[in-house]
Amino acid sequence: MSANSFYVGCHLSVSKGFLAMGETAVQLGATTLQFFTRNPRGGAAKDWETTDIAAFRQLADEHGFGPCIAHAPYTLNACAADAKTLDFARRTLADDLRRLDAVPGCLYNFHPGSHVGQGVEAGVALIAETLNEVMTSEQNTLVLLETMAGKGSEVGGNFAELRDIMDRVKLRDKLGVCLDTCHVYDSGLDIRENLEQVLADFDAVIGLDHLHAVHVNDSMFGLASHKDRHACLGEGKLGLEAIVAVINHPRLRQLPFVLETPNDLDGYAREIALLKQARKG
Repeated sequence: MSANSFYVGCHLSVSKGFLAMGETAVQLGATTLQFFTRNPRGGAAKDWETTDIAAFRQLADEHGFGPCIAHAPYTLNACAADAKTLDFARRTLADDLRRLDAVPGCLYNFHPGSHVGQGVEAGVALIAETLNEVMTSEQNTLVLLETMAGKGSEVGGNFAELRDIMDRVKLRDKLGVCLDTCHVYDSGLDIRENLEQVLADFDAVIGLDHLHAVHVNDSMFGLASHKDRHACLGEGKLGLEAIVAVINHPRLRQLPFVLETPNDLDGYAREIALLKQARKG
């Protein structure tokens, strides 16, 4: 990746194929993108066409794309108390990682899970156990734990919990973190007024070299709300100025930034243009 490139995009659908998704991204002015590996509510997924992926990669190279991000379905809970739910999570993760080996340079992001009354320690242990079961030394895909808002029994609402998971995973070099601006703000980490301190804390607990992507979202309910409700840029409690500081921060600016704001395609195009205009250097 070029140090001077700006990799910005949004969440798109891969249902019509990788090339069609990439063409939509180009039309929006994007230089990266994110997609669900299957229906976001779960279920089986078909294998992808290798010719379609190759055409997408050629288009992405021609337009200077940075790493794209595959997102696991929301129903995946890697620390579920229910045996069937946990089995679904493990089978889905393993299947997604198998299929993503055909998509070079694609990151794989997932919500760590909810311990549903088992307690954080049990949740952390189950997530690490799940990853140790599904990750292989042969896989090419980097797996990302997403920072969470701390809603209900979510695991990953603070950096220490993510670090605890990472320390228990055997293939540590194939594991990283995706920071969500709405989630960290909602969790109680004030990136609006104290971005430098939050990043310093991340570096001390996890290490900024393990941060590989950023979800760029405003927050509907705000600091320490633990709500996880995204807002369009500049329309939430976090605010546009704070988001602009994130995309321009010298320790973050080389990462792919993906919008998950409540938008249609026209709205994404406007926000991508807005971020490009706000990008310095």
